[in-house]
Amino acid sequence: MVNTNISYAQAIKEVCRSGQPYELKPTQIRGQTCAIFVNAPLTLRDLIADNRSELDFLVYEETRLTFDEVYRQSRALANAMCHDYAIKPGDRVAIAMRNYPEWVITFLAATSIGALAVPLNAWWSPADMAYSLTDSAPALVVVDRERLERLAEVDEKFTNLPTLRVRSAAHARHPSDDWHALLEAYRHHDMPNVELDPDDDAIIFYTSGSTGHPKGVVSSHRAIIHALMSWELDWELRAYRGASSLPETEQQSAMLLTIPLFHVSGCHAAMLSSIRPQRKVVCMPKWEVNSGMELIERERISALMATPAISGDVVVASATTHRDISSLHVLGGGGAPRAPQQVRAIDAVADQLMPATGWGMTETNAIGAGIAGIDYLTYPASAGLHSAVMTLRIMADDGNECQIGHSGELQIRGTSLFKEYWNNPTATAAAFDGDWFRTGDAAVFNADGFLHIVDRIKDIIIRGGENIGCGSVEAALAEHPNILEASVYSVPDERLGEEVGATIYTTKALDDQELRAFLASRLAHFEIPRYVSQRSEPLPRIASGKIAKRQLRTDAIDRL
Repeated sequence: MVNTNISYAQAIKEVCRSGQPYELKPTQIRGQTCAIFVNAPLTLRDLIADNRSELDFLVYEETRLTFDEVYRQSRALANAMCHDYAIKPGDRVAIAMRNYPEWVITFLAATSIGALAVPLNAWWSPADMAYSLTDSAPALVVVDRERLERLAEVDEKFTNLPTLRVRSAAHARHPSDDWHALLEAYRHHDMPNVELDPDDDAIIFYTSGSTGHPKGVVSSHRAIIHALMSWELDWELRAYRGASSLPETEQQSAMLLTIPLFHVSGCHAAMLSSIRPQRKVVCMPKWEVNSGMELIERERISALMATPAISGDVVVASATTHRDISSLHVLGGGGAPRAPQQVRAIDAVADQLMPATGWGMTETNAIGAGIAGIDYLTYPASAGLHSAVMTLRIMADDGNECQIGHSGELQIRGTSLFKEYWNNPTATAAAFDGDWFRTGDAAVFNADGFLHIVDRIKDIIIRGGENIGCGSVEAALAEHPNILEASVYSVPDERLGEEVGATIYTTKALDDQELRAFLASRLAHFEIPRYVSQRSEPLPRIASGKIAKRQLRTDAIDRL
């Protein structure tokens, strides 16, 4: 039962007071006063070094690595980066692979020596991969077999890019070094002594915007670590308010990782957030419901971060499977909002299982607001209460802050906010209103302070947790010689939340398979429109002269 006599602000004041584990104090970050955790690790290197143990950390099929083994391998790789590749603080290390344990080891090694880890979307086309490598100019790229093959496709631009291959044979068209041989040479070396500061850059995550190429989001060690501790604090605050709490158990907690590590929800909310609580992370090569339920039972999974499509699979399977999923206590969300009926369905699966979700962005290191348990059941359409280290406001078109219950653009600032867009000062400047980051989401606060995202101002489709910029898909369609105009929009989808729809003005009728083949070399597979409507006349326009996208979307949905 939620203690209605304790406000959220009072809970923060008490749980974060002086002398407490989550004590907060103000400090200056880039000229802005922000709240920081007094007891936070200073850097990502400290995070892993201070939490070594013989407990399992990473599990992938037959591979099982402890926290200490992950540290030792990242230490060996850090030495190889320094000595074999001459990587210095500020250099970039690109990571292009599936959710393998080597992904995590590479990330920890790079950030431990002051380099910036640059996760690349493993689903990207060779062209997208080439763009991000050109933009970030890494000193090293670490790839698996599939990504090595894609790199070879664009090899003329990256022949001299140092490449380390994981779980792959050598490729005839692109030289690379072998992971195991490299690590073996440094397995007894100490971690390189590189001076790090909490506000040093640590990562560049590429995120799809509403137009043009993906933008590189640069964040610091402090910003990332405070996101991790913010999630810990959220559970402490819920317990203090009586809203929800995690059960005490002697068994090691375990997270089933179904979200790609190249997203902040996978990297931060699932993987990095597991280090301090010593939570085992079980990586799936690809989500498949029967395999997932088997892993929940075998590995005694206690938490699952999932898109609405995956959590829906778990709800359905729980009614028919013979698997024991009694260890599962939290079914978290990520990438897209759940329908309220799914929230209630998760709660109905078992007494011990609670639904949870939140709102965050790549630019906020995945934090902003969070909700779970009783709160989520009371407000199933809400993204939750704000993080204690972030401040949120909702602004009207006239530049004034909105009153409770009135919608406007959600803006955010605070400790976990990104620093800038890599190599893109124009986009950085456009993204801010003073110190406040303009999220592009339309939102409203209710009377109890719970955030509700009601629409998107930016022209973005969220398909199964993947952000797709409508402008980039329209640009790819416009390259076809027979397409004169194109408008791309979201189409509701029961499983993925949204699918990609398009209406095109063509000089002649196009074959669907031919069009998909044309787009395959220009877009990632998830960006290619599933629904395409063809017209032989110009697309309708509104009074301003812009294409009437809302009308086209409505017409397309009506035809489904």
